[in-house]
Amino acid sequence: MFDTKTVSLEWGGKTLTLETGRIARQADGAVLATYGETVVLCAVTAAKKVKEGQDFFPLTVHYQEKFSSAGRIPGGFFKRERGATEKETLTSRLIDRPIRPLFPEGFYNEINVICQVMSYDGETEADILAMIAASAALTISGVPFMGPIGAARVGYVDGEYTLNPKQDAALEDGRLDLVVAATNHAVMMVESEAKELTEDEMLGAVMFAHEESKKVIGAIIELAEKAAKAPWEIDASDDTSAIKEKLRGIVGDDIAAAYKLTDKSARSEALNAARAKAKEAFAGEEPQTQMVANKAVKKLEAEIVRTAILKDGSRIDGRKLDQVRPIEATAGFLPRTHGSALFTRGETQAICTTTLGTKESEQMIDGLEGLTYSNFMLHYNFPPYSVGEVGRFGAPGRREIGHGKLAWRALHPVLPSKEDFPYTIRILSDITESNGSSSMATICGGCLSMMDAGVPIERPVSGIAMGLILEGDEFAVLSDILGDEDHLGDMDFKVAGTEAGITTMQMDIKVAGITQEIFAAALKQAKDGRAHILGEMTKALSTARTELSAHAPRIETMQIDKSKIRDVIGTGGKVIREIVAETGAKVDIDDEGVIKISSSDLSQIEAARKWIEGIVEEAEVGKIYTGKVVNIVDFGAFVNFMGGKDGLVHVSEMKNERVEKPTDVVSEGQEVKVKVLEIDNRGKVRLSMRVVDQETGEELEDTRPAREPREPRGDRGDRRGPRRDGGGGRGRGGDRGDRGPRSGGRDRDDGEGKSGGNPDHMPAFLKDD
Repeated sequence: MFDTKTVSLEWGGKTLTLETGRIARQADGAVLATYGETVVLCAVTAAKKVKEGQDFFPLTVHYQEKFSSAGRIPGGFFKRERGATEKETLTSRLIDRPIRPLFPEGFYNEINVICQVMSYDGETEADILAMIAASAALTISGVPFMGPIGAARVGYVDGEYTLNPKQDAALEDGRLDLVVAATNHAVMMVESEAKELTEDEMLGAVMFAHEESKKVIGAIIELAEKAAKAPWEIDASDDTSAIKEKLRGIVGDDIAAAYKLTDKSARSEALNAARAKAKEAFAGEEPQTQMVANKAVKKLEAEIVRTAILKDGSRIDGRKLDQVRPIEATAGFLPRTHGSALFTRGETQAICTTTLGTKESEQMIDGLEGLTYSNFMLHYNFPPYSVGEVGRFGAPGRREIGHGKLAWRALHPVLPSKEDFPYTIRILSDITESNGSSSMATICGGCLSMMDAGVPIERPVSGIAMGLILEGDEFAVLSDILGDEDHLGDMDFKVAGTEAGITTMQMDIKVAGITQEIFAAALKQAKDGRAHILGEMTKALSTARTELSAHAPRIETMQIDKSKIRDVIGTGGKVIREIVAETGAKVDIDDEGVIKISSSDLSQIEAARKWIEGIVEEAEVGKIYTGKVVNIVDFGAFVNFMGGKDGLVHVSEMKNERVEKPTDVVSEGQEVKVKVLEIDNRGKVRLSMRVVDQETGEELEDTRPAREPREPRGDRGDRRGPRRDGGGGRGRGGDRGDRGPRSGGRDRDDGEGKSGGNPDHMPAFLKDD
């Protein structure tokens, strides 16, 4: 029934299997990819016709993680997969970026690439497998895809590159988490986070990934030889050469003059006028001819700009190829934020703020691995006014999420540990102007805002975006590219790092890949650019501030013995809730006995700390404490003096002179100073007020003469009345009235009965008084 075709490859210590013909047979191409026990299904469908008047390529990639793949039910109210999570969005972009350039120019049929994680083993990451499955499904589908591509994840441990480590472990155990997609001949896409690796180490990792990707490409070609559908017959792309030459005479000089204007607004206005002039020249032609003319104008613009850069080294705004635009940076830009910075580079500008929070502000992430928590967030916003346009303003799109994650990867490696800086950190980047590389402005501004907030980062981080113009064997690498240079060029290559090394690297290619020579030249030029930008940043703020903002919460960490955790929390959380309610500070305690106390008021932190210390500290005989009267009884008062500890101040220890009633000396809620006299073997504490100066808390000399020893009481049995049954001792029978008076006992009516201090109702350590 099924015409199943399968290929397998031993790769990175596991078997990679690609299967087609059994699942999703109505799709144009479908591949079930298995690596370890992780399984991803990718299905590709393509529209057979192009919508009339369409002049762009509508490729859509969707990556979805099924919770059932990991044996989990989604959290929250709706128990099903809903909108794309951040990870799903980022992985969708990861798949899209290397395959999009591999479709021929002029192919405008709509294509859907849908990747679904069907099984997840907790070890093999599904994103790399999804990229491979998408490449294989496109290759066998028959659509004009100039692939295949392969993909690999690379780690770096003890000077050695490792293939396909688990994503979290790549940085926990090593210094690199790198993802590369490539064809047989060149690298197409790079995404990474690193712990300050050198340019040579990063280049070596990319080349290692490329070699491993070639093995996967071989397996995909083998599958295509068995199962590929007949290739589509596509219309030849429109020949625009004749029309382009005609347009050169009409608007060529106008376009060249426009691209010499350094101001973006003026340049855009001049270009729009040239485009309108070109459109008017073909107004009477057929709609198809008009559409071809529009394409020809774009090609003419690209040709003029690219030729000027390659032949003359002349960039749009007149800069040299390796020159960075003017930079102005300001730290402490906003008065009430915990940390802020305004970073401007040319016509790109970002306002970045850093907010510090407590553990309860951590982001909860519900994924295939289960619930995880992140104490570092970076959110990037790109409003339409930043490019002078009218547009949608609302929830972030894929681009915003991707740029935010890139900046997150750049700054994450330099953050202090949770033990050294127990705060949740959120950076917010609002792009207020954009003309190229706003994500790099976010990195620079975000770094300065963290330093302004007092986050003790290891070293400052700067970032730069590099471009490429490639024509045959000729190429030019551009530093700090403009938006137009990005649009008309062949590469968008972003590098960020400290003076010690690279922390993130991202590359997207619009051509069929770049060589190692170009990659190395771009890395070297980027290093010089990053150093220049870092120098400009340090003029605003060279190191992190030593003091937090007055508006930021303070967090104090203390360690207690695990056996005392229950005492601090109390039954049903009663004690810890009381501490929070009384002091106003927030208190978090983990299973290891680490307590974090937070408040913007240092006095609240100190009050909570002393309360907790009182709970976990053992009372010391002879030491003086400050306490509060919590209960008054006829024979004395109970004083809470160490948060969770109470002791008894007997009426005889309240003053040197005789005290008739404890209420004559103390009242409930009164603060008193007490000295610990004795702690018995059951933990009962005996206190004294009379030997402590209640004003100063200093110990006083005990001037009261010591008691004379009491005479022996004799045999208690001789003082008892006759047994109720007529025998000796205490019987259970008989009439109570037959019992004689207690020999040596006290009459309850004389004021010294049970309520006046009967020894049977006294603490054990007072019974011998």
